Order: sequence, then structure tokens, then C-alpha cells
Amino acid sequence: MGGFPFHFTARMWSLSSSVRHIPVLFLLHPLLLLFSSHVAEARTLETEQIRPLNRSSSSVSAVFVFGDSTVDPGNNNYIETVAKSNFPPYGKDFPNQVPTGRFTNGRLVTDFLAKYVGIKEYVPPYLDPTLSIEELKSGVSFASAGSGFDPLTPTISNVVSLSEQLDHFKEYRAKLEAAIGKDKTKELINNALFLVSAGTNDFVVNYFTIPIRRYNYTIPSYMNFMLQEARQLLQALLGEGARRIGVVGLPPMGCLPVVITLYSDSPILKRDCISNFSSIGQDYNQMLKNELNSMQLQIQSSGARIAYIDIYGPLEAMTSGRKYESRASMIQYWRGIMCFARVEFEEVSTGCCGTGMLEASFMCNPKSAVCGDATKYVFWDSIHPTEKSYELLFQAFRPVIDALVKN
Repeated sequence: MGGFPFHFTARMWSLSSSVRHIPVLFLLHPLLLLFSSHVAEARTLETEQIRPLNRSSSSVSAVFVFGDSTVDPGNNNYIETVAKSNFPPYGKDFPNQVPTGRFTNGRLVTDFLAKYVGIKEYVPPYLDPTLSIEELKSGVSFASAGSGFDPLTPTISNVVSLSEQLDHFKEYRAKLEAAIGKDKTKELINNALFLVSAGTNDFVVNYFTIPIRRYNYTIPSYMNFMLQEARQLLQALLGEGARRIGVVGLPPMGCLPVVITLYSDSPILKRDCISNFSSIGQDYNQMLKNELNSMQLQIQSSGARIAYIDIYGPLEAMTSGRKYESRASMIQYWRGIMCFARVEFEEVSTGCCGTGMLEASFMCNPKSAVCGDATKYVFWDSIHPTEKSYELLFQAFRPVIDALVKN
């Protein structure tokens, strides 16, 4: 995802091929993660404590993150862009209510990930000039809200492109080599976990909002173009020494509150997901899976691993209004009884901030009203999940992480 909400009047192309003018406020690709199956007659838990990974079965030296707003912990604080969230009510449920630049009320899925693999509590932004070498050694996020695989996408809101994020990683590597030496740096990178989350902005901020790409690409050919860009990034990361990479697919884009608002025939009374948008995500995800499977076959002899992370399934389940059961909690025992984290959200089609229909970034600000309990909401603003949703997404994501990092 990635991107930032910017408000302008643009030519919007509907999926039925008609063109219309609509005021648009868009941005990011809400991230993340793997679908889990439903299991009946389970003991209910309000939440599940995420326990650190068994270090004897895996060894993760650092976490490195690339992508958009779903995984940007505040890099955009340090660049000239409107795509920021370093002000209230963002961070409302973060420790000390600090608005760090994360596009949610609390932690991102990458924070849960870093804690799980035993690295740190929070993944910091690389562009933070105050980071110590010790902080840098255990991993950072290079992600920038508003970014995407298409090089045109980050120029829309003047954010850090994925190619620039790769340059920042190379710069990071040079800093580390100067501090701890080339051999130790190589070992650290080889044993690190990499996560890439991008793509939603390429469609909702770029392709369907600005006509440039539509003149040259059909939807299928644009998907192929995105996959080509994604492949180049992944090959570059492998070339830099990455050996464990998770790649996040697209969410059900038609279920984002802002998409419902802009494309529903009756956005106030009828807030169902827009199926045409979501089906594009499904088609792209299948193509991405095929591409990653092909890459895995090519790199298998080197010992490197690359895996697809499904964000479509869990987010679709959450936004359907039915209880969402986290598969990862099956491995937890409570009072000797196998149990599940089962959560039923009360609001699935609007965000907690403001009306929840259009607000994001500067539109969700200190003057905005917020809901009383964000844990009852799937979305924090009109685009991004709440901390609770991110926690559940991570629990679904966890089996993929286990497979990537096992010794």
C-alpha cells in the first residue's frame, strides 16, 4: 500500500469503462497477511499475547522493510510531502500516545513481527537521524507512505520510491560495514528477514485516478508491468545478500472505506465492498504467487527463500462482518484447552477517525472526532487498519514467517 491521502479533483475511470470526475482522497496499500481457516467450537479469547519465536529453531539477525504506508513507521516525517501522519489522533494507542508517523492508532504489523522474532519492540524508520548503530544493526524500515512498484506512483505525492528505498538500503549497508566490518555485515544481512509490502497505491492512486498509465496499459498488461518492477526489486535484494523475503499481496481493495465511498451507488446507505476492485486484487495476487513460485525454484539451490503473504483472505474475512478466527492461536494453550483468538468487529466499512469515509493523513487530524474504542473497528482511517487488525493480521501471517526463518 503506501501513499498518502491527497485531495484533488481527478478523472476517475470506473471499472465499467465509464469515465467520471470525482473528488479523490487516496493513498496506501493497507498491508497484510495470511488467510486462516475457520475452526468450530473453539474457546474464545479476547486477544492473544504474541510470544517470541523459539530462538533454537531459527535465528533472525534483523528485520528490513520496504514498501508503503502499511509498513512506514515514520520515514515520511523526514521528507517534503503531504503524506504524513505524525500528529494526533494518529498514535492514540501507541505508548505515551506518540504520533510516530505510523498510519494507524498504534503498532504496525511489522512491529508485531519484530517482537515475535525477538529483535525489538518497534521497527524504526531508517531516515530518523537519531538512530544509533545498535538500532540500525537490528533492522529498520525503508518504506514510504504513498509509494508503489510503478515508478510513477511515488511522484504523485513526492515520496520515496522503491528504487530509492533500495539505494537507502545500500547506504545503510555501507554505514554498517564502516561500523562492524564487511564480514559481520554480510552475515547480518544473510540472516535477516526482509518484508516487501506495496501495490495498492499503484491501482487506486495511480492507474484508476490518473490517465497516463491507462493510455498505455490495459489492466492485465499493467499487472505484468508491476510484476516486472517487483521482480527487479526482489532480484536486487537477493543480489545484496537477502536470503529470506516475504512479499505481501494486494488486499480486497474494494473493501477500503474510501473506495466504497467513491464507487458505491449509495455510499451513505449501502457500504458493501466494491467487487470489481477486489477482483483485480485477486487476479494480481495469483500472478504474483506464480511469479514468486518461479523465483523460488530459481534460487532454491542457494538456500534462499521467498514467500507470498496473503493479505486478501484475512481482510476479506474481517470486513465481511463475521467473526474472524486467528489460525495462529491454535498453537496456544490456555488452562490446558486449545483456544482461538476470535474477534468480531462492530464496524467494518468506515474508519474510526472522523466520518471514516474519506479521512486519512491530514484529513484525519487533531480536530477530527474519533471513535471510543478502536478495537471494534477494522480500519483506523478510510484506508489503514487499526492496531487490532494488524495484530490479527500478524497472527495469520505467522506461519509464513515460521517457514521463512526456520533453520
